Amino acid sequence: MAISPEQLSEAAAILGQSATVRAAASTIRERFAPLRALVLDAFDMRGEQPAMQVTPERAIYLMSTDGHCWTVTAEPQQASAFVLTQN
Repeated sequence: MAISPEQLSEAAAILGQSATVRAAASTIRERFAPLRALVLDAFDMRGEQPAMQVTPERAIYLMSTDGHCWTVTAEPQQASAFVLTQN
């Protein structure tokens, strides 16, 4: 499954406007099912480049899977999950 540029932009808007990152993840899950939305500590994503830096504190990363392993990707067409972080 792929994430379109429009979905990425909409997810970024949701993340930027939500009161909490967890609330954003819940909204994104509902809006873009069956895509996944996960909340991770920003420290866990250190060294990775976000797909979008939404605010100075919040970012979206994209993840792809081969069915077993997950990897960070910069390619929305390969992604099947959003990872949301907050510093």
